Amino acid sequence: MKWRNKGLSIGIAVLALVALAAVYTSIPFFSKNSTGDKPSPVATADPSKEGKTEGNKQPATPPEPPIPSEKVDIAVFGSELEGLYLARAAADEGLKVKVLDPREAFGGQVLQGEMLFLDETRDDKHQLLVQGRAKELFDGFRNGKIRKLPEFTQYFDKLKKDIPIESGIKIQDIKQIPGQFGPHAIESVTYSGKDGAKKNIKADYWVDNTDFAALLSKLQSTRMPGLEQFYGQNKIEYMSTGMMLKFKNVDWGKFNSSFNSLTPEQRSAKYGGGSVSESFAIGLSGMTNRYKPTNDRVFLRGLNAVSQRDGEVIINAFLIYTVDPSDDKSVAEAMELGKKEIPLILNHFRKNITGWENAELNGFPNYLYIREYNHYETDYVLKPSDMLGARMFWDNVSIAGYPLDLQGTSENKWGIEMGRPDKYGMPLRSFLLKNYDNVIVAGKNVGSSAIAYGSARIQPNTSLAAESIGILLGQLQGKKKLRELKEPDMPALNSYLESKYKIKLTGVTGNNKIAGWTADEIAKLDTGEIVYPSYVNKRKK
Repeated sequence: MKWRNKGLSIGIAVLALVALAAVYTSIPFFSKNSTGDKPSPVATADPSKEGKTEGNKQPATPPEPPIPSEKVDIAVFGSELEGLYLARAAADEGLKVKVLDPREAFGGQVLQGEMLFLDETRDDKHQLLVQGRAKELFDGFRNGKIRKLPEFTQYFDKLKKDIPIESGIKIQDIKQIPGQFGPHAIESVTYSGKDGAKKNIKADYWVDNTDFAALLSKLQSTRMPGLEQFYGQNKIEYMSTGMMLKFKNVDWGKFNSSFNSLTPEQRSAKYGGGSVSESFAIGLSGMTNRYKPTNDRVFLRGLNAVSQRDGEVIINAFLIYTVDPSDDKSVAEAMELGKKEIPLILNHFRKNITGWENAELNGFPNYLYIREYNHYETDYVLKPSDMLGARMFWDNVSIAGYPLDLQGTSENKWGIEMGRPDKYGMPLRSFLLKNYDNVIVAGKNVGSSAIAYGSARIQPNTSLAAESIGILLGQLQGKKKLRELKEPDMPALNSYLESKYKIKLTGVTGNNKIAGWTADEIAKLDTGEIVYPSYVNKRKK
């Protein structure tokens, strides 16, 4: 009886297993995984999605469309005036050039910052040093034909003619390869446009023409010490930025005649000295010193004012400290500080300048006048002794001049002048980023120490350099790389620059103002331990 019951139990168990197996194979809720081990759950088909998916499979993610790519001879990042001369010259020489601007609008400090007061470069004999394409602009400014924003815009339009430009781009990726002459070269850059779409560009040469080192800051480049070292500051700070003062309804004729009718004593008492002519007002720092800013981040220094005709005046004199040009928030904050302060400055001018009684605001610029950002090491770094020593180089690309004018920081609001060179050369090597075969710096990115930058930064100096480099690139295309240039190559190139473009870079000599100085004195001059204007007088005694 026991065995029969036991057999019955086994039979029932077997039948149960067979039934379970049948159920297991007929229910679609489980399937064997690829290893044949434990079953894995799968989704049942949704009748509402019939024909859209098959069984448990999800729709495949569509592949990303290929990134559009193009090839140019020269890619220029940024639309500052100086680097546009390189772009224009290279294009005129037959090269394919493209401008990629990280800023939202074209024209940098000139068109967007409306820095329309141009500083000329002259030597000790007051002879003009401006050469090349920039001469048309500076002559036009001086003689009153290029003073208003539309006139500057028209000039820029000639520079950029037929050169493709994309504004508002963002660099996403930089493909680097080993260089032929050094550790690195750039092969291509991936960037996004205003619409967010990615694009790729390849170029033989890459130029950083921005005011915040948009390209250089993403490379394996070395930042050199800035003014923080000279002033003994603990944190990085750049020369003050400017915000241009724009006024209308100024009676410039009354201002000019009134100022110049004063006796020297009267002029000193009312304005603190300076000069006023039919077009320009310089200084008047006694009057500006009487203005008390509302906060310590802003400052009104002596005037660099120009009459733009028709009662319109624009002035470079208002400084804003501790601005980081690479930080959009920092720039926007500075702009707001300026917009709050400038109406108060207008009231001060109305009360203290004859001819300004009815002056009004003429709007605000769209952007700041950025003087300085980080300095990155180039093949040759210009020093104050090069400038005051009137040094010329075998690879000159510019003949430069201008005082070593260090604009103020929060620690030294007025800044300081470190000497007045006669004239000096700027070598090609100061525009070639160190350790990179094919990266060129332009404008504010010139390779100079923070002190030497006070002179190197001035527009005619680096504008001529950029134009000369653009011409050299055209002449060397298919023959040599920039880094292969040697001294014997230069006479033919200099002859071409002079004959076709009226750019003279050789046979120029300047007044060496440190002749006879010891090596120790020169070293101290270069570090800023010696301040030339005060030291040179002591040295003569």
